[in-house]
Amino acid sequence: MSEWRGGPSGPGGAGGGWSDENGQGRYGSGSGSAQPESARTMRRVDRGQVPRRPSAPPGAPARPPVIPPQQGRQPGSYSDGYGGDGPYDSGYSDGHVYGSRQHGGGGGYDGYDGYDPGRRRPSWGRRIKWTILTLVVVLVVTSIGTYFWADSKLRRDVDLSQVIDRPAEGQGTNYLIVGSDSREGMSDAEKKQLHTGSAEGKRTDSMIILHVGENGDTMISLPRDSDVEIPSFKGSESGKTFPATGRHTKLNAAYSTDGPQLLVRTIEYNTGLHIDHYAEIGFAGFANIVDAVGGVDMTLDQGFKDKYSGADFKAGKQTLNGQQALAFVRTRHAFATSDLQRTKNQQKFLAALAHQVATPGTVLNPFKLYPVLGAGLDSLIVDKDMSLWNLASMFWAMKGVSGGEGKSMNMPISGSTGGNLVWDKAKVKTLVDELKNDQKVTVTSDE
Repeated sequence: MSEWRGGPSGPGGAGGGWSDENGQGRYGSGSGSAQPESARTMRRVDRGQVPRRPSAPPGAPARPPVIPPQQGRQPGSYSDGYGGDGPYDSGYSDGHVYGSRQHGGGGGYDGYDGYDPGRRRPSWGRRIKWTILTLVVVLVVTSIGTYFWADSKLRRDVDLSQVIDRPAEGQGTNYLIVGSDSREGMSDAEKKQLHTGSAEGKRTDSMIILHVGENGDTMISLPRDSDVEIPSFKGSESGKTFPATGRHTKLNAAYSTDGPQLLVRTIEYNTGLHIDHYAEIGFAGFANIVDAVGGVDMTLDQGFKDKYSGADFKAGKQTLNGQQALAFVRTRHAFATSDLQRTKNQQKFLAALAHQVATPGTVLNPFKLYPVLGAGLDSLIVDKDMSLWNLASMFWAMKGVSGGEGKSMNMPISGSTGGNLVWDKAKVKTLVDELKNDQKVTVTSDE
């Protein structure tokens, strides 16, 4: 027990102070002596012994240090794991905690448990943005690659700049679309299957002028038996100029005489209409495109057969494959007005084909689009100035005509001479004037 002990005051007298049961005064009790009190040693406070982990037997692998649970720990405090709840000064200053992760300004080891307050939480908005951006980049790169691939496959073999004495250009764009009987690259078995025969050279089975303009698109079929005058022309291979002789012949004879350039020259001379672009496809290419697109749906008003083309159709809706499609557009012997009915069938089928190619099921499906493009581009012959944009515009216009957004017709006919079909000159002049000025076509054909 401690008690207060009084004493005389003054010099030499001990002042009052606290004393314990051993009679020893406690430090800080004060003294009445003039001599200063000597320094005393502070009693050691024993915090208890920290239990040691048992030593591992020799040769055992080192065990990681045990990190005590950090329950109730506040940032900046340290729990020694032995019951102490209060803050503890570890003796290390901030920035000197080894093997720890620091959060905020705390200086103690926090026992990292996998959660980092400094780490950003996942942002779904940012992830969606990067996903969309990635898809856009892939789409752009794929589109650019496809464009250059397709552009490199175009066979730009026709040089319209070699055509002489051409009429002035009008408004809108005029395409000459030609279907030839070329058997290029076909085996004997394919010729037999497609009923093409084995004739040498190339002739034109169909010729269509497609006008693309602001007042509606117009498809005009030129019968192969049309009576035309062969004008002066420059030879496509020799470069020699051949003078006009006034010779009249069937239109398809111009192609067989000197190819696409003379055909364009003859059409321009006999109509006065400027041809801007040329596109030609042969038998095999035509059939391959139809097969690549998966067939073309057609509705026939009446059935017909033709042993020459191999046609054998019933009336009604049906899907034509490549072989059937070729027979359909070539048939003429089954009709009373052979060439005129054939041109109507050709227009009808080409418009349906363009519509089929332009459907989302083809355009958005790479497993169908690339075979269709490959089949078409491998066999399509165009002029040197034809771009993929021009080609796409041509197909979209054909699709529009099939959807009722344009007009399809034959070149107006007034009669025949020597087996050749004679054009109605008055109607042809009106038609050409309307096309040149990109006006709505009012002319009709009587068939």
